[in-house]
Amino acid sequence: MNSSLQKKSFASRVFDIINVLFLLCLVLTMVIPFVNTFALAFSTNLNSMKPSIILWPEPFSIEGFATVWNRMQLYTPVQNNTIVTLVGTAMHVILAALAGYVLVQPGLPGKKLMLSFILITMTIPSEAIMIPLYVVYKDLHLLNSLWALINYGLIGGFSILLMRNYFLSVPIEMSESARIDGAGDWRIFFTMYLPLAKAGLATVTLFEFVSKWNHFTPALLFINNQAKYTLQIALKALIIDSDVTSSNFIVTTNVRMAGIVIAVLPLMIIYPFVQKYFVKGTMVGANKE
Repeated sequence: MNSSLQKKSFASRVFDIINVLFLLCLVLTMVIPFVNTFALAFSTNLNSMKPSIILWPEPFSIEGFATVWNRMQLYTPVQNNTIVTLVGTAMHVILAALAGYVLVQPGLPGKKLMLSFILITMTIPSEAIMIPLYVVYKDLHLLNSLWALINYGLIGGFSILLMRNYFLSVPIEMSESARIDGAGDWRIFFTMYLPLAKAGLATVTLFEFVSKWNHFTPALLFINNQAKYTLQIALKALIIDSDVTSSNFIVTTNVRMAGIVIAVLPLMIIYPFVQKYFVKGTMVGANKE
């Protein structure tokens, strides 16, 4: 009996060691390129061109950031991206919360039909509606406008259902008591439901912020005016296209990596502030009624 237990214990330890080594290798494959990107971004022009992986810049330099910001004029795409992300995210969160609040109202006519329609929209890939959206935006004169990117994905089924599931955790007796005291729907929504749904709001905000900030295909399709380029389109031109270079100017590696760092920095800044709500919000959104 003891021999059998010892064999199981040994096999369990071996499995744990193999599992830890595998996960460590997996983490390294993600961390090393990330650290290398930052190291190259803060390297000098000459050192960044060396064919090797570096994990620390020697010497430290911000030449790449100065070049990408001043000579490559990345501030305009950053400004456009910021406007699209902040305005689009705010509108998306507000509309999702309002729709979720409506769907938790008792006695709402056609509630099951509405929920079924929302679920159907989640099965349609966004690429399938790109051309119809292009035609609609063209008729509405939204092409080459930041409003085209703000309106794209302005509301989504996942966000609505997540907010609805979160609002379902609010006791209906609270709203009924508030109605008896004379409170209307707007007051109940803003003073009762929203404060109790911080985790859901943070989750929707994070998902939509990342989505808006990283928009590439919509910007590529709807925007042709260089003055309206967003950050991802500018990065494509910086990293891939050859027309950003001239005969007397070479885009060095540190310049390209500096552009990437500028693109990921806002996501790294916002995540710690919403991380404590993130897991709780996604778990509530995963529950089914």
